[in-house]
Amino acid sequence: MFKQIIAKNRSHWSQDKFLRSALFGVLLLIGSLIVNYNAGNFATEKASNGVTDIILDNIPVVDVGFIFIYGIFALFFLIFIMLFYEPRYVPFALKTLALFIFIRAIFVILTHIGTYPEIAPLPPSRLIGRFIFGGDLFFSGHTGIPFLMALIFWKKFRVRLIFLSLSIIFGASVLLGHLHYSIDVLAAFFITYTIFEIAKKFFSKSYQLIES
Repeated sequence: MFKQIIAKNRSHWSQDKFLRSALFGVLLLIGSLIVNYNAGNFATEKASNGVTDIILDNIPVVDVGFIFIYGIFALFFLIFIMLFYEPRYVPFALKTLALFIFIRAIFVILTHIGTYPEIAPLPPSRLIGRFIFGGDLFFSGHTGIPFLMALIFWKKFRVRLIFLSLSIIFGASVLLGHLHYSIDVLAAFFITYTIFEIAKKFFSKSYQLIES
């Protein structure tokens, strides 16, 4: 089976068209991360005080720092494994993830609400600190990214269930830790689905590749 996976990767990565498309996806992703970094810093600097929330006001703070920090590493490792296993998904997944980050950065710039007054402590992580700032709340990336992957790998039933489960687990954890407001989590599902539909139009050729 491993030989078959290697053969699939060789077949796809040896094609100039596929290579250019994947490289474009990488460049888009890098660009989106740069935009996200600046948007996060801006929103954190401009953040106001926290506000009340009908859900957070009625549940105690739970220490979910381990899931919040290291769960995202596990998520991206799983994404890497899936893209290695199914290389034809690489261009569309990279471009769609980049679009997700770009659009989320726009929302982050527009909203400057501070964190909820009581939040769970987070373990120190320099790497995560470059992507999570404190004022970048709307909408929840922890909830949205695994849901986005579920949509991309929708035809693979087991993989879909894994990503959907992670989306629910991460969404619940950020609420239990009071790290996101309830609207950040609930809106993530609707906005992420819209981003996926936009990506299907913008990157139609890459999408056709995963549909083949």
